[in-house]
Amino acid sequence: MVHTQRWRVDAENPDRRLIREAAEVLKRGGLVAFPTETVYGLGALIYLRDAVKRIFEVKERPPDNPLIVHICGLDQLYEVARKVPERALKLAEVFWPGPLTVVLPKSDSVPDEVTAGLPKVAVRMPAHAVALALIEESGAPVAAPSANLSGRPSPTSAEHVLKDLGGRIEGLLDAGETLYGVESTIVDLTASPPVLLRPGAMPIEKVEEVLGERVVIPNFARGLGEAEQALAPGTKHRHYAPRATLLVVEAGDYADLGKLIEAVKRVAVAKATEGLKVCVLCTEEALPLYEGLEASVALKCLGSRRNIFTVARNLFKMLRSIDDEGFEFAIVEGFEERGLGLAIMNRLRRASGFNIIRV
Repeated sequence: MVHTQRWRVDAENPDRRLIREAAEVLKRGGLVAFPTETVYGLGALIYLRDAVKRIFEVKERPPDNPLIVHICGLDQLYEVARKVPERALKLAEVFWPGPLTVVLPKSDSVPDEVTAGLPKVAVRMPAHAVALALIEESGAPVAAPSANLSGRPSPTSAEHVLKDLGGRIEGLLDAGETLYGVESTIVDLTASPPVLLRPGAMPIEKVEEVLGERVVIPNFARGLGEAEQALAPGTKHRHYAPRATLLVVEAGDYADLGKLIEAVKRVAVAKATEGLKVCVLCTEEALPLYEGLEASVALKCLGSRRNIFTVARNLFKMLRSIDDEGFEFAIVEGFEERGLGLAIMNRLRRASGFNIIRV
């Protein structure tokens, strides 16, 4: 058990004195959780091998699951990657800082502990003043997965971090809730054409537009293949899962929610009849369709289909609330797989262990 120091900082104009304190912890080999625009990350300086190893220990993370390297400038991109292709620079110019991670050949300076022994490295430049300041004050790139216990929903607030990792890490920079609520998009640029390894906060359609070429999108409804899993941080093992059983109900056509909601209601009533404490994660547009649902089934609104950003931002918070409120069975509506919907469905399917019904 270690003391976890908590620094409360402004998300847009953080106190540099506090940032330097956190950076000193990193330089001494400690672990510091910090906010990004996506979720909170758990950071260690990439050149401190023992600190990087501790990330895996405190998260209880499998050692074959590589980490994302966070940088604060293009000079650090050349520090951690070799043979940086022109298309990586095109994406960086448009999307960095931002929620896009690119996979490139790693330089010899990056320890194998960071990349799980793989010859490639995942790199991104976060769009958060606190994260960028921390990396700058640390003087080196920072390896950082999400700051949660492995397999649990990713943290979108400092409270989530403390619940999972309080007493396990040395520091936490608290700047309130994160913006996007889902992790960065990961694209492998070593492949031709590029391959989407993890859908995330950056819609892949925008990436394709800048690249001027199609990106290969695997069938995430089946999960990634072994080769893709090995390359992509946060994709090989089950993630985002509440302790309760989670069922995802998907539709062939989301234009008409009636059939989808009827299926959700049938399952909810059946599970409640079995004596389970049941909740439904629903959308604003569907609320009127749940009229008449038994009072024993709780409705929790994820957000609006007309503003899918609200669903993404609330997703992990809602998944955590399932356990916090003692639900034993949860059912969630599916979403159309385009834009942020692709990332949302990827997280929901993996959180459920691919426990899915389609109507």
